[in-house]
Amino acid sequence: MNMKSEKEIRETEKVRQIGEELEPVFVDDILMSLKYYVDEEQAHLKIKDSEACKTCVGRGCLYFCPVGVYSLQADGTIQVGYQSCIECGSCRIRCEKDNIEWKNPRGGFGVAYKFG
Repeated sequence: MNMKSEKEIRETEKVRQIGEELEPVFVDDILMSLKYYVDEEQAHLKIKDSEACKTCVGRGCLYFCPVGVYSLQADGTIQVGYQSCIECGSCRIRCEKDNIEWKNPRGGFGVAYKFG
């Protein structure tokens, strides 16, 4: 059994107190403040090989994307709704098959953050 030291316990308590002092953050509210400029001619996200998705065990893209850009189709392929992408890049990091082609949208397109 791994016991925490007194110092670790104090640090944990300090972090907990800081967390209690912070205002709550609601991700849905933040996402609603975004403005999208959709590039209908060129997608900045796509699946490299749809057959690779059919053999993927974890299907991390379905669960890791904070806005649900990826959806599973009846035939086992993954559909990409790039129009909703907030350009965080988490999908390409989580894809266990390295099967997502991700690039920044062309100039003038993509997400526009209002705050920050």
